[in-house]
Parts: sequence; C-alpha cells; structure tokens
Amino acid sequence: MALRHFDQSEPGTPTTTWRPWVADLPVLTPDIEALVILAPHPDDEVLGLGALTAALTSAGVSVTILAVTDGESSHPGSPTHPPSTLRAIRRRESATAAEILGVARVVRLALPDGAVADHEAALTDLVGDHLTPGVTLAVPLHRDGHPDHEAAARAGAVAARTHRARLLEYPIWMWHWSHPADPDIDWARARRLVSSPEFAARKRHAAAAFTSQTAPLSPAPADRAVLPPHVLSRLLDLDEVVFV
Repeated sequence: MALRHFDQSEPGTPTTTWRPWVADLPVLTPDIEALVILAPHPDDEVLGLGALTAALTSAGVSVTILAVTDGESSHPGSPTHPPSTLRAIRRRESATAAEILGVARVVRLALPDGAVADHEAALTDLVGDHLTPGVTLAVPLHRDGHPDHEAAARAGAVAARTHRARLLEYPIWMWHWSHPADPDIDWARARRLVSSPEFAARKRHAAAAFTSQTAPLSPAPADRAVLPPHVLSRLLDLDEVVFV
C-alpha cells in the first residue's frame, strides 16, 4: 500500500462510523512488564496509548517514551512560529503530558521532523538501546499513512526482532482516511483495549496539554490547528486499539 495523501482539515471517517466497529473487536487484556512507546511526534504517544499508559503507571509498570522528533515541522510556513520555537513548545507540552500520565522517562532522539525515513537505520539502533527481551515496544501502525509514522514502525519492528521484544502497533491517522472493513488494514490483528473512565480522563487531560496542535497558533491559514475536533474525537472518544 502506498502512503496515503490526506488532509486532516477534511472530515474523514466519523467517530460514529467507527464506534460499532471498534466495539466488535476482540478485547486484549495486556500483560506488560515494561512498555516502551515509540512516538514519531510529540502527542502520538498520548493520542495512541494514553489510557493504557495511565493504567500501567498507576500499577507501577515502567513506561518509557522515545520521542523520535520534536515535531518542529507541524506548521510549515507559519508566519508566527519558526521551527525552533515549535520545537521548544512541543517539548514542553510533551513533558507536561508525560507527567500527567505518570511517565518519568522521556528520551528525546531529536531526529528531523518529516524526514525520519532518511534516518531509519540510526533509529533502529537508537530504539534497540532501550529494549531487552520481554519488554513490549509500541510503534505506530505500519500502514498509518504518514511517512514518519511508517518509518518509525519499520525501524521499531527490526529493533524488536533483534532484541526479542514484544511488538504492538497503534493507529493514529488510520482512523482518518481508512474505514471499517478496509481491505488495506489487517483487521485480524486488531484488538480493543478497555479502559476505565479514570484513565480515559487522564488521557484527555494529557492530550489537552498539546495546545500548539489542538488550537490555531494565529489567524493565519498556515497556523491552523493540526488536530481539529473531528480528528481528536476519533482518538479520544473511541477505545484504544492495538494490532498484535
């Protein structure tokens, strides 16, 4: 499958369409001794697995976030926020979100936003430095449709095989461009995670830290929100899903 070209300002597949489909997925009760989340951009770790993260840290399970990039290219052409400013803002936002979720360890790999594929071999090695046999590594869905996400997924899969880590994949942009029963998605591998209202609320609280993404930076068109309400709805109102 080729990379998808999508516009997040368009409606995409609505939450109401996804909800019954997700509800029918088999439930996974995760048995995780330690979790490493590979996040291509600050906020992916929260939007994909924030409720699971909150549940694990509350149970005393170690969670490490590997921040692949600092998300400095989220608003190309912004007349108000150059990449250096966005980098600093998004680092602060991700640190706040991690604290809300109880994550004490965020490792910033500082690869260039938008060019992860150019550093895939290096990323594989960097991820491997944080894996031991039995650790669970969560990576973006390998068919998520975003080039940075898919490059991170490939690098993580190689690292997991090399270091005998367990692998989970979490979707982000799939919810936007895909649809139930989409033949491009291997739904046989999809599992639903059931979260308590407490942990779902903590995920929402953590997601709210990313104001640079959920609200316009300015009235300028290039400063529009990257994560408008219809995108957030799919990521916050549905049960979390992983591919095993």
